[in-house]
Amino acid sequence: PVYPGMNGSAIENFSCVIYNIFLMNCTWQAGRDAPADTQYFLYWQKSGDEEEMECELYMKDENRRNMGCIFQNVSIGIEKAYFLVNGSSNDSLIQFYDEYIDLYKIEKLMPPSNITVNCDEIKNDCIIQWQQPQISHSNKDMCFKYEIDIKYK
Repeated sequence: PVYPGMNGSAIENFSCVIYNIFLMNCTWQAGRDAPADTQYFLYWQKSGDEEEMECELYMKDENRRNMGCIFQNVSIGIEKAYFLVNGSSNDSLIQFYDEYIDLYKIEKLMPPSNITVNCDEIKNDCIIQWQQPQISHSNKDMCFKYEIDIKYK
């Protein structure tokens, strides 16, 4: 598709990550041919039947240009989320960038918690236990594979 606006003015390298269970960070870079006064604005929609919302907490570069957003209280739905970044400039029309993202694919998982190790020297065995990490989306039990790396001293 050909979007209206000056070629090379849309953002580049857009990416988002969900971390600490309910926080989401999205970042981008200014279009390489965007005028110096370009300001960008991020909107997102968690699913087709929800309202589109603008970022409430922008991250800015040294020129006060919006280069990212921090979202709080994010929960992961089953539909792809829609992201749109448009821009404005006094010099020219800025192309927009949009993308659909499966939020569960961008979640950075927390480590397991409450790890305990109980060793029995007589039986020569150890029992290692932990709690499953909290995650933002459902299907929790199907998600996890664990790997234990034991170093002998």
